[in-house]
Amino acid sequence: MKATDPSIPATPTVQVIERMFALIDVLASREEAMSLKEISEKTGLHPSTTHRILNDLATGRFVDRPEPGSYRLGMRLLELGNLVKGRLSVRDAALTPMRELHRLTQQPVNLSLRQGDEIVYVERAFSERSGMQVVRAIGGRAPLHLTSVGKLFLAIDDPQRVRAYATRTGLSGQTKNSLTDLGQLERELARVRQYGIARDNEELELGVRCMAVGLYDDQNRLVAGLSISAPADRLDENWLPKLQTTANAISSALGYKVAPGGR
Repeated sequence: MKATDPSIPATPTVQVIERMFALIDVLASREEAMSLKEISEKTGLHPSTTHRILNDLATGRFVDRPEPGSYRLGMRLLELGNLVKGRLSVRDAALTPMRELHRLTQQPVNLSLRQGDEIVYVERAFSERSGMQVVRAIGGRAPLHLTSVGKLFLAIDDPQRVRAYATRTGLSGQTKNSLTDLGQLERELARVRQYGIARDNEELELGVRCMAVGLYDDQNRLVAGLSISAPADRLDENWLPKLQTTANAISSALGYKVAPGGR
């Protein structure tokens, strides 16, 4: 009968996660790679437990093995850290201008990012005076093709990627106005590319329309979208210059060089 390490729980528990964090903290304390023995001693974990968890972390690229028996933090942590940093910096740069834009329009102003085939709402400036119930809270998600910000991101994809998106999602709709035909969507994306503005004409929720423009970083990459939502009969085209000016200010704060007259 094979002996088991009593320090290893029979089933996954919170304890395993705590041990994983302990190992990462120890690796983070040193710039150079560390031996399994040293890591085990510093964490107080059994060597076999340490070895098993480190191997799992190495599979996910959270830990590297520069040579047999030695470990250091992996590039996946850097990738995730840069991703989080980028999102936090966008939110930080956007928050005050968003509030000012809301003051000028008295309508909800939304900051959204792309995650896979959806957009995620990461910040919103709104008040009860807007007269519009905010249905999608911060952290809420929606399909790219049904939202103004989502269309901004689809518009920078090449045609093959757009078709692949359509195949994956089936372009399912939520209202009678939803774009569920690939040809319709492609024509809409062509307009987005031409004008740099995207719209949601009651495609996600009946009674709600949106206009959106992109936010760009110092590498000229589209990193987020800024949108104004309003009751369908109240969306005012005079808000568009204010939206563009606000987006340009946020992009400038992110290091993007805004061309004269906008992007």
